[in-house]
Amino acid sequence: MQLNWLPEPQFGGIYAAQARGAFAARGLEVTIRKGGPDVPAVALAASGKVEFALAAADEVVRIRAGGADVVSVFATYQTSPQGLMTYAARGLKSIEELLRAGGTLAVQPGLTYVEFLRKKYGLDAVELVTYQGGIGQFLARKDALDFAQQCFVTSEPIAARRAGVEPATFLIAETGLNPYTSVIITRSAYLAEHRNVVRSFCEALREGWEAYLHDPAPANAVMRGLNPSLDAETFALAAEAQVPLIRTEETRARGLGCQTPERWATLVRQLEDLGAVPAGAVKPEDCFLDLLGAPAPAPGK
Repeated sequence: MQLNWLPEPQFGGIYAAQARGAFAARGLEVTIRKGGPDVPAVALAASGKVEFALAAADEVVRIRAGGADVVSVFATYQTSPQGLMTYAARGLKSIEELLRAGGTLAVQPGLTYVEFLRKKYGLDAVELVTYQGGIGQFLARKDALDFAQQCFVTSEPIAARRAGVEPATFLIAETGLNPYTSVIITRSAYLAEHRNVVRSFCEALREGWEAYLHDPAPANAVMRGLNPSLDAETFALAAEAQVPLIRTEETRARGLGCQTPERWATLVRQLEDLGAVPAGAVKPEDCFLDLLGAPAPAPGK
């Protein structure tokens, strides 16, 4: 299992599944490999060097358009945690207001949502600069109040608040672009040959995420040992912040990790409209497989 970043709460259910023996109980021997800025998690899965990896749904569509046959089998974040943050003191109420207010916007080049925002709102009023990671730029410009940056709403806003600067945070999902995030991918060939293994893996993930959302402390302790750059309070705050992004009305009805054809069809159409993938190059139904279905109702229901 190849992560696409260092151990953090966004992977809490994976570590919880391992810690509570959910993989082992299903006869699976799972090694969780840390990611980082130089770890090509999607490419490792597409090439078969790992059986499973983390990706975003828009990455799945893009790589399938390029000929890689990967499929999403579990969607952790039902609402994407990607966002923009600026200073609360600016009094801005939406991404549209932010983009029309001027100033500087720090983003990583090539992000799907940057092109989506450019097409929907225009970016002429802001100066785009390259995001350098973390909140260093954000803190350095706090007196000018003319800066905004990309963020995960479960990460950088927490760091800014703990550094004494109150952020205003806006979800990209609120603009209409909401790809599943932290999806588990595997190759279609592996899925065809080992369908029961993949199903068992997803069952263990669902168990792990249920456990983590109920009590993140045990898995947080494991991840802190692997990523000491984050302290216990940051782990706890991030775990709490991500709950409504993972557990939604959809997952209450259909189970954690669920995916729908409608969401994938919308995403493919949006990427086609942006020119990110050729029209007709990717069939939404080929991008995912929901192996688990809805959980059984509780006794008496």
